[in-house]
Amino acid sequence: MRRTRSAVATEPREQRRSGSSGGLAGGESRARRSGSGTRARGGGGAASPKPPAKPRPKPPPRAQEAAAEEPPPPDAAAASGSALDLGEQRERWEAFQKRQRLSCEGAAKLLLDTFEYQGLVKHTGGCHCGAVRFEVWASADLHIFDCNCSICKKKQNRHFIVPASRFKLLKGAESITTYTFNTHKAQHTFCKRCGVQSFYTPRSNPEGFGIAPHCLDEGTVRSVVTEEFNGSDWERAMKEHKTIKNMSKE
Repeated sequence: MRRTRSAVATEPREQRRSGSSGGLAGGESRARRSGSGTRARGGGGAASPKPPAKPRPKPPPRAQEAAAEEPPPPDAAAASGSALDLGEQRERWEAFQKRQRLSCEGAAKLLLDTFEYQGLVKHTGGCHCGAVRFEVWASADLHIFDCNCSICKKKQNRHFIVPASRFKLLKGAESITTYTFNTHKAQHTFCKRCGVQSFYTPRSNPEGFGIAPHCLDEGTVRSVVTEEFNGSDWERAMKEHKTIKNMSKE
């Protein structure tokens, strides 16, 4: 009976020694013993190879991680004043937003436009079919150029010039196509559905826009002054004109 107990007692030690020399059986034996609640004994864990770990399924995202993936409601933080240090103006700001029914961005845009575009009005317009729509800040009293260059004469391209910062395309970027010729500096953009050019990039002011006044919606133009521009002799006309080249500047 003593020999039988000794043989049973020594079997795990031999398996552990086999595991420490790189045998797989020792590792499997340890895994079974660990799973059945038996504590591993002897031998340094660092020297014994471990069975390949099975990939664990990722836990479900935490509430804050899920919230980070989904963008918060627009301007919620700004509207509450947590993102802006509004100080004593917080209540006035929130009341202004509610009264005007504007988002935080919309309220800021309204105030900025009112401050930056003093003396200007917001005109809206577009092409004939409505695929292209834009808005532009300019004077209610428009200064129109009537150019007699080869293309402007044929398509009656009367226009007033504004800086690019005062122009915004509201819709129709995919409906616009462009025609260029000669120096290719002027970008004659028009709706590829109805063919109307409601705005373009003039050669005289490549950093701005030339807006067709006849494509504006009614109600915002107070008066129109038309100046003839000798585009058929373009280089000379540009040298003689004192202000046209600066009309796209802020």
